[in-house]
Amino acid sequence: MKQLVAVACFPNVRPAFLALGMLGWSLASAPAMAASEGSDPAARGAYLVKGFGCIDCHTPMKMGPKGPELDMARLFSGHPEQVKLSPPPKADASWVWFGSATNTAFAGPWGISYAANLTPDKETGLGSWTDAEFVQAMKTGKHGGVGRPIMPPMPWQAMSNLSDEDLRAMFHYLQSTPPIHNKVPDYQPPAQ
Repeated sequence: MKQLVAVACFPNVRPAFLALGMLGWSLASAPAMAASEGSDPAARGAYLVKGFGCIDCHTPMKMGPKGPELDMARLFSGHPEQVKLSPPPKADASWVWFGSATNTAFAGPWGISYAANLTPDKETGLGSWTDAEFVQAMKTGKHGGVGRPIMPPMPWQAMSNLSDEDLRAMFHYLQSTPPIHNKVPDYQPPAQ
């Protein structure tokens, strides 16, 4: 029956070639599925961190030969402390928020927020955090679970839907990355 379905759907493709193609697709998908279902917390965390695109905002961009690219030497280090920004453009009815050239700072009605250092650096990153503080921060949208609100565009609301186990796996993965000393600027509330 399966062979008939394959022939009916793909009449110009021999069933053996179709089967090989399906096998190739399933093998290519296996590493991602294995990482998402495995018992290794760091592998599970890496899968989730990559899936949520954490690298996109928490790793500074630099100009490369084909345009902006991630600066992998500063993986998850947040907004570079040495990059001083000019005041953001003035918002109007069609543009209400802006991003820096490094894609690590954002301005809008909430003020100016900076992507945090997620590396395990004990002074400037998450190195002194516990997994419970990380989980609480992602569940409540507050730094350390008890501090000031985590500001846009951080998608903590989406991440709050993950299980505590998934969030702990993400934290475990981030703790396995190289520590980078980088003091991210403090959040700046909107001008009064």
